[in-house]
Amino acid sequence: MTSPTPLDRDTIVDRLKELPDWRYVDGALRTAYQCNSSRVATSLFVAVAAAAEDANHHPDIDWRYDMLFVALCSHDAGGVTDRDLNLAATISEKAKAAEADARLELVRTMDICIDTDDPDTISELWRESLGYVRDKSGALVDPYGRCPAVWFQVTPTPNASRLHMDINMPVSHAADKLEQAEELGGALGHIGTPSWTVVTDAQGNRFCFCTEAPHAT
Repeated sequence: MTSPTPLDRDTIVDRLKELPDWRYVDGALRTAYQCNSSRVATSLFVAVAAAAEDANHHPDIDWRYDMLFVALCSHDAGGVTDRDLNLAATISEKAKAAEADARLELVRTMDICIDTDDPDTISELWRESLGYVRDKSGALVDPYGRCPAVWFQVTPTPNASRLHMDINMPVSHAADKLEQAEELGGALGHIGTPSWTVVTDAQGNRFCFCTEAPHAT
């Protein structure tokens, strides 16, 4: 019987050593598969959907021509559980049979972050305007998972440029992205490396590369 309780980060990362097609990013198991054609991608989509029905556990799947983007999380348990890892293994088998390639450099999510010293004053306006719901952390999320989440970074001294993006990606691919950012003129602030690194462009706008790595101490 699988565990209904969420697994801790270290356990998930250790278990993923047996699932090389997957990464733990932004609270979920994620992968991206590229197929030989759109027809193959839709066939793989159907195979994954059938496996999900058999397991009574359903991933989020986004089909884009010859690509499938898949995310697994047990929302009822509040994190990744054995159910997700088991279904990830099944999906990997289906992808192998379809001769699909895992494109882990494409695994990422994005959040919009707002610096504020008083989130209660502004968060309801954002929630209602976007049609979002509030999750347990206080972040605002699209109930259908289509658009970036919005979260409020509470600070007594908000930055002059209050909005920035968080780009969540696997730690295995973050170094390459940071190198590219520097080559393109980004100034790196290694504040929480390797868990998160602030990038500032030439005009003072910011975004963060965020990974599943533990925070630096």
